[in-house]
This record gives sequence, structure tokens and C-alpha cells, in this order.
Amino acid sequence: MNELNTVNDAAAKPVRTLPDAQTVTEVTHWTDRLFSFRVSRPQSLRFRSGEFVMIGLLDERGKPLLRAYSIASPSWDEELEFYSIKVPDGPLTSKLQHIQPGNEIILRPKPVGTLVLDALLPGKRLWFLATGTGIAPFASLMRDPETYEKYEQVIMMHTCRTVAELEYGRQLVESLRDDPLIGEFVGDKLKYYPTTTREESARMGRITDNLTSGKVFADLGIAPMDKDHDRAMVCGSLAFNHDVKAVLEGFGLREGANSEPQEYVVEKAFVGDGI
Repeated sequence: MNELNTVNDAAAKPVRTLPDAQTVTEVTHWTDRLFSFRVSRPQSLRFRSGEFVMIGLLDERGKPLLRAYSIASPSWDEELEFYSIKVPDGPLTSKLQHIQPGNEIILRPKPVGTLVLDALLPGKRLWFLATGTGIAPFASLMRDPETYEKYEQVIMMHTCRTVAELEYGRQLVESLRDDPLIGEFVGDKLKYYPTTTREESARMGRITDNLTSGKVFADLGIAPMDKDHDRAMVCGSLAFNHDVKAVLEGFGLREGANSEPQEYVVEKAFVGDGI
């Protein structure tokens, strides 16, 4: 069920001024489980596309309740965008899902993370591999000109349970080529490969299966992955990350980090379903 709207219908209580506070400027509810929101950006904040920060609200005792969230907007954006799951009993998202424009959230302006271009060795083809809200850091990187300056081809593989859960990524990708700021850099370099695992759709299957079977290479008309030309970034649940790492290493790729660039990197701070 797609519940896309840009105004939260739920009544939100006024939020008192918070430490490290930033103001919510826009909220979009994509489904009953997914929403995105934009907030003001601290003037002092500098980050590399793909990094994350700690954001949150105050709990019932007035203590900051913070979780790691990838910044979905690119480093040049004047605001910050985030993409989140809704968990009814989640300590943070049970409250965060009710924010409205004008409310405040806590944002600690100390960006970190491994899903940055500098953590990869030079290559020709870059793979973004994500499930669910794990697409957030790639929403940042897909809107960064440097991504297309460094790679001849960029492939975004995104898997969700249903078609509606892919909508955030689909709209973002489809808007890029006509974007006045990034369109000329994207050109024909970006290939989008969305799949579902529960609902019937044009393309189905898990990312690991579509890679190991070779289906994604056949569908896109591209050569199989190899360590000399391909680089990859991974963001999803711990189980997903583990499975994808095994697949990538089967192609000969090695895991890297900021301190030691290699052929692929994994975001270990991804927030799961319990938030």
C-alpha cells in the first residue's frame, strides 16, 4: 500500500528547543513503514557523500535518544535528507515518524562512515547494493558529481519486499538525468536494477541470487563482475551484508576501509528494524 504524502496527518506536540537542534523542513510518508524527511543543515557541517551522523529526539526522561542515520542528500545540498523505517515499538522511530515541518530534532554534526569514494581503489564500474532504507547513503552518492567523474558506469541494485517500498529510490533515480545540477554528470552512466522479494514485479529476487546466477549481468547486458574493474558498496541488515560480502569475495573483491582502500566496502552502522 503506497501512502505517499508530504504532510504528516498525525498531530505532533510542539518540540522544545533541543541541544544540537535542527529544524524539520519537509516530511514525506512513502508507505505505512517508510518515510523521509529533510532538516536544516548546520553551517559548520562538512561531510563526504555516503557518511552518516547521529540524530534523534529526547526520551521521556529528557535524555537524548540517538541513532546512526546515513545522510541521503549529497554533500552540496543546503539541507540534510534522511530516509527511515517506522517501527511501532521502536524507541526512536515510534516518535520520529510523527515529526512535522517546524519541529526540531537533535543532530550531532560529526559525520563518519565507510561508504565513501575514498575507501575504494580506482575502478571503472561502481555497484551500490542495498536493501530497504539501506539505499540512503547511495541516494547521497548518486547525486554527487564526483561519483560520475570517477566511474564510467554506476549500477544501483535495490531490493525490497514490495513495489511501494521501492518508490523512494525509483523517483530519485528517475529525476537525476533531468536535474539541472547533476543531470549532465549522470548522463547514461547510471543503471537502476530494482527487485522485489514478496510482491510480483517486473524484476524479482534477492541481490545475492541475481549476482551469483548472473541474471543482473544478462538483464543489463554487461560483463560479469571482476576485481580489476568493479568496485562495490554494501548497505543493509547484518545478514544481508554477510551474504553479499561472500558473493563479492567470490568474484575476487576484497573489503576495504578509509584507512586501507580495496575493491568493496560495507556500512556496519546501518540501523535495523529495532530502532
